[in-house]
Amino acid sequence: MAAKRKSNLRKRLQRATKPIRFRSRKAAAAKRTRAPRYVYYFGNGHADGTGTMKALLGGKGANLHEMTRIGLPVPPGFTITTEVCSYFYDHNRSYPPQLEAQVAAAMDKVEKSTGKRFGDQERPLLVSVRSGARDSMPGMMDTIL
Repeated sequence: MAAKRKSNLRKRLQRATKPIRFRSRKAAAAKRTRAPRYVYYFGNGHADGTGTMKALLGGKGANLHEMTRIGLPVPPGFTITTEVCSYFYDHNRSYPPQLEAQVAAAMDKVEKSTGKRFGDQERPLLVSVRSGARDSMPGMMDTIL
């Protein structure tokens, strides 16, 4: 009797978990086909990244995301990942094809957040371009204001 109950229980468990496994495989397949993410936005209390993502966002970028995430006042912006640098050197000094659209989408978020437009004569969006890396290298690159 106990063996039969175990067998029935095992069958019910397999039936119950079958849809979960299917969804998991489907989600994994969708993740594999998703375009790589090269741009992470922060602003208005929302941050796509965290302070633990220094290898991906660089030290400055990860810190900006973390400060935004914990509620400190940080002007909106975005970080281009360190993977873009790797891609650039691995692909004959070219950028990933998805990068331009991702930067444009992030810039659009910044413009909407500030009510200003990049390149606009009347309501110009002023930006700062900062370099960053996986490891700290002070003085290696210029800051552009």
